[in-house]
Amino acid sequence: MLSVPTRTDPDRWIARIFAAHSAQRDAVLRRPIAWVDREVGRDRFVEAVRARGFHLLECGGQFVVICNAGGIRVVV
Repeated sequence: MLSVPTRTDPDRWIARIFAAHSAQRDAVLRRPIAWVDREVGRDRFVEAVRARGFHLLECGGQFVVICNAGGIRVVV
């Protein structure tokens, strides 16, 4: 019999993502959208990014989180 993977606790998953070294150093995080949808759900992830004052981009099936609350200017 096949076992169904257990979904991660959403609060723990989000805490781990934003505890990453990159997030702590005002850098960039990149995660596949399908993975985010499966683990915690898109709405919950978007709210977690918003709560931190970060910026979220969607590009090529990936979420890109700019871990900085400063302004953004799209150059190209």
